[in-house]
Amino acid sequence: MRLFRRISRALGLRKKGSIPDFGRVAIIGGGSWATAIAKVVVEHTGHIGWYMRRDDRIADFRRLGHNPAYLTGVHFDTDDIEFTSDINEIATEYDTLVFVTPSPYLKDHLKKLTADISHKFIVTAIKGIVPGEDVVCSDYFHQRYGVPYRQLLCIGGPSHAEEVALERLTYLTVAGSDEKMAREFSRVLACDYVKTETSTDVTGIEYAAVLKNVYAICAGICNGMGYGDNFQAVFLTNAIREMDRFLTAVNPVHRNICDSVYLGDLLVTGYSNFSRNRTFGMMIGKGYSIKSAQAEMKMVAEGYYGTKCMEEINRQLHVCMPILDAVYDILYKDLRPRDVIPSLTERLS
Repeated sequence: MRLFRRISRALGLRKKGSIPDFGRVAIIGGGSWATAIAKVVVEHTGHIGWYMRRDDRIADFRRLGHNPAYLTGVHFDTDDIEFTSDINEIATEYDTLVFVTPSPYLKDHLKKLTADISHKFIVTAIKGIVPGEDVVCSDYFHQRYGVPYRQLLCIGGPSHAEEVALERLTYLTVAGSDEKMAREFSRVLACDYVKTETSTDVTGIEYAAVLKNVYAICAGICNGMGYGDNFQAVFLTNAIREMDRFLTAVNPVHRNICDSVYLGDLLVTGYSNFSRNRTFGMMIGKGYSIKSAQAEMKMVAEGYYGTKCMEEINRQLHVCMPILDAVYDILYKDLRPRDVIPSLTERLS
């Protein structure tokens, strides 16, 4: 099989539906968002590689025809998928690697990577920051693995995996330093229920995706404390202003902060019951300890880790970010929400 693939590439042959210029596409990750992205991609390409860390999950997937742990209602033709738990195999055999792992686990997934990926196309659909490095994912792949920025793309926008799986209309933004390449890759995501746009603001979109999780935690905390819809509207208005201040400081390019990839993603994460970060915050607001809230949730609330990373980054930038500071005080200084949130409300307008 591997020999056939190498011969095919050498002859310039591609499977039905493969992407011009991007070659064969592989998904890295086994969670709900990875499953939703895989559903969209394989419908276009007719074939994907799929790396999952656990062999038992792969065996169950093959047997059942769906991810045994996430979005179990989404069925796949497993003949269209080459599964592997060997990240070096997937990195060697595939041309475009779509990383869809929780950001806190990205470095763990990459620990065994020895293959050279500097010539690959890397697409990050990770709405988080790399803990311990305090950089967004595209910068990490460039700095650690030598991937040129031209070969780095990111996917952003308001996009709960559950709704994509249900084929509910979703708008995604594909960002890259080369907008033409972003436009080309967006073709593999566009379908009846996924509309796509493009952008060159990779850094801004990645940081916005981190911050909206932090703000969703705070929205959840306030909801858990009994604050109503009137307050939530004011809170999110202030959150988008705070996000805009930070993005302007870290990447001062022209952007419309009201675009769906910024404001839209913030709104859906701050309001939706699908939002794991909002759910995590609601538990904290209702009196759960950090550990008990994390233990009860089945999925990772990336905003917990993002809060610490963003606070550390902002110590160098000194942007006025009272919401970020308040969430950090609750999550990492063990201050009580009832002592922190009332003070925050006095700073909102």
